[in-house]
Amino acid sequence: MSTADSAAPLSGAEVAVLFAHLAHYPALIVAVSGGPDSTALMVLAARWRKSLKRGPKLLAVTIDHGLRPEAKAEATAVKRLARSLAVTHQTLRWTGLKPKTGIQEAARDARYRLLAGASRKAGGAPVLTAHTRDDQAETVLFRMMRGSGVAGLAGMRGGTLLPGFESEKIELFRPLLDVSKARLIATLKAARIPYAEDASNRDPRFARPRLRELMPKLAAEGLSAERLARLAKRIGRAEIAIYEALQNAATRMAPGPWPERGPVAIDAGDFYGLPEELQLRLLERVIEWTGDEGPVELGKLEALCEALVDTYNESLVDPPHSRRFRRTLAGAVVTLHGGKLSIERAPSRRASKRP
Repeated sequence: MSTADSAAPLSGAEVAVLFAHLAHYPALIVAVSGGPDSTALMVLAARWRKSLKRGPKLLAVTIDHGLRPEAKAEATAVKRLARSLAVTHQTLRWTGLKPKTGIQEAARDARYRLLAGASRKAGGAPVLTAHTRDDQAETVLFRMMRGSGVAGLAGMRGGTLLPGFESEKIELFRPLLDVSKARLIATLKAARIPYAEDASNRDPRFARPRLRELMPKLAAEGLSAERLARLAKRIGRAEIAIYEALQNAATRMAPGPWPERGPVAIDAGDFYGLPEELQLRLLERVIEWTGDEGPVELGKLEALCEALVDTYNESLVDPPHSRRFRRTLAGAVVTLHGGKLSIERAPSRRASKRP
């Protein structure tokens, strides 16, 4: 999206391009909190559908997390606006006890869970969220701060699967990911459409609001949201190339199907002939397949791979006295012995204890 008209309202032609790839779906779930970004998403989606002879049914869903007293009134305002746009609307509530720590992460998980439920009821309709270019920039900065690898610095994708519901193949689209927040606000102001402001988005107790406060200073130094988003796109291109190379390496060195618990065997010489990034990716993929403790932490994976390389190099120097390497990570056991690298499910801790 060009930034020459950085704060101009979005034109009908631009909107048609943003939503064109969604025209063939029977229905779309539009996540609308009532803030400027999601309100603009609903307004633009409604305009786009109205321009079509035959378009998807739109269902706007507002999640009331039960964390702010204003949320009920905001949901009512969204419902009123949705009705004026001929968009079906429903409010879903996150009920039950709320955690005392990690509240934002828990709220996000609850939001995705409720949106997944709405998608199922609508026949598996994709979910649309209003993430913008500004959100993408914040995501890249946040992941830099957390020491993310290449995949993380690619930021959010315009199309993916709903987090936590990948097995159900519920699609998630971010049609506004190349659009600035300023242009969405300009679009709403031009149409005289009000929106809510969530005070928690400025709460300095949370990391993202603190990063948001830094953005103007970073932009003044040249590190603008546009440049951070462009960085994510460039890394995303590299990520696609790495993924293709990984697919080829996995097919050649460890053809499937892989047993659910392993073992998956790989020739050690072939493995160490790979570039380091592919070594890490292949090892990560097999560990997450055979293990049972979820995603692998990058730092721990790097340490494991480095130790494997050291052990393999020692065996090349002194083959008769080569050491056997065995280490557990993320519920998988990684073993190097006799020129073979083997990964399999680690025995349960209870079963491994001696009576």
